Amino acid sequence: MSVLPPGFITTSDVLEGRLSGADVRRLELAYGNEELLYGLDVLGLAGPFSRVTPWELEDERGVRRINASGYAATPFGEMPPAITEFMQAFLRENRAMGLPQQSTGPWRAALQANLVRLLARELPSHADSQVFFCSSGTEAIEGALKFARAWRPKAKFQISFASGYHGKTLGSLSLTPNPEYQDIFRPLVPGALTSPYGDLDALRSLIRRVGPDNVGCVVVEPIQGEGGVNIPPAGFLRGVGELCRQHGIVVIADEIQTGLGRTGHWFESAAQGLDADIITLAKPLGGGMTAVGATIVRAPIYKKMLGGLSSKRHSNTFGGGALAMAVGMKSLEYLIENDLPARSARLGEQGLARLQALQARFPKLLQAVRGQGMLFALQFQPMVGVPLPGPLKELVFEATAILALRELHGAGVMANLSLSSKRTVRLTPALDMPQDVFDTMFDRVEAFVQTHPNARDLLTRTPPQVTARLAAFAASKPKKRTPSDG
Repeated sequence: MSVLPPGFITTSDVLEGRLSGADVRRLELAYGNEELLYGLDVLGLAGPFSRVTPWELEDERGVRRINASGYAATPFGEMPPAITEFMQAFLRENRAMGLPQQSTGPWRAALQANLVRLLARELPSHADSQVFFCSSGTEAIEGALKFARAWRPKAKFQISFASGYHGKTLGSLSLTPNPEYQDIFRPLVPGALTSPYGDLDALRSLIRRVGPDNVGCVVVEPIQGEGGVNIPPAGFLRGVGELCRQHGIVVIADEIQTGLGRTGHWFESAAQGLDADIITLAKPLGGGMTAVGATIVRAPIYKKMLGGLSSKRHSNTFGGGALAMAVGMKSLEYLIENDLPARSARLGEQGLARLQALQARFPKLLQAVRGQGMLFALQFQPMVGVPLPGPLKELVFEATAILALRELHGAGVMANLSLSSKRTVRLTPALDMPQDVFDTMFDRVEAFVQTHPNARDLLTRTPPQVTARLAAFAASKPKKRTPSDG
């Protein structure tokens, strides 16, 4: 039996907890994304954290916090029993091929069928649609862009919307109009155009200007997540669909964050009246335990790219793997059996009402609050109230949300940043979070707000040594910042 190399970390070291928190941070800083982890460590947010319940995490000092972070990728919390117990059964009992790349596979076949049936309940035009699986949301968007290009090969433009987010691989990044993410990677995929979100007249004008036959697709989030939970005006999505249908332009609904219950609907685009040609899914399909992405495509568009001997034009190694497909099936079952979209809508109304009441009482801290289902946003006033020049203003805006995230963490709630909406922090709690935990989470948000009635309190309540380290870190890593959200 071979002996592991000296210093090699074993699986039992990790599984049995022999790596201390300090060890974990040291290794992450040495071998991982050092800059990100350093910033989190300065803020006291780096962890590591351990699971207490699916909805609560504990740091190495034993402090428990309610987890509303995870960017909507943990729909049932951390290591949810319904999913983990099923995975254990799968590992014991499954006999199907693990990576059926050149054969049929029962798990993939079943999840494909279930997704199409679920979508067709909302949009009957998709009854014969087909599914391509991958391992992430950005891959799902990349696939969607290729399907659209194959359908309209002579069209050289793709349109997305300001403040949108579709991923960070090159194609999806080209349609994510954020200079911080894009600039170093230019030239990007050519033909990406940006239109104001929620403005149907502007989209109509843009399509007219470049010529409808030159537009291959329009990609839209039904609600912008990274953009700060931006909800479009009533009729916008329906109008996008009608406009594109008039000209034969492919519509891609990016439901990676909004789909499968997060907003209170199975498909937020359908709920807003959009019958998209292609729908992308990811985050909740993995149940917080594995990576699953899906691109659902109308049959004629699917066959145009992957028909006949061209069926290998698009492929990947791990998409459709048995474990991922099985977890996706179980996640869908759990969502349906517990009617989690309806529950998300009900709790979302309660949470938004509490945030609206706080914003009315504390307008010097909260400029705006937004929410739909279990997707909430708190937009803060700038913590420095005097006018500042552009780059410094953007830095202050970003620091406002970062310090708000830190203070929320101290109040016992773990949240998400929204870097396309600098002063905005998002809450994305598990869809099955128990009512008492949900209520406690908002009690803690309220306590945080009451102790920071003015945005400048975010700065004055931060220890000077933390402020100094953050300032030095920011000064040492200059970057082009996204234009302000206000």
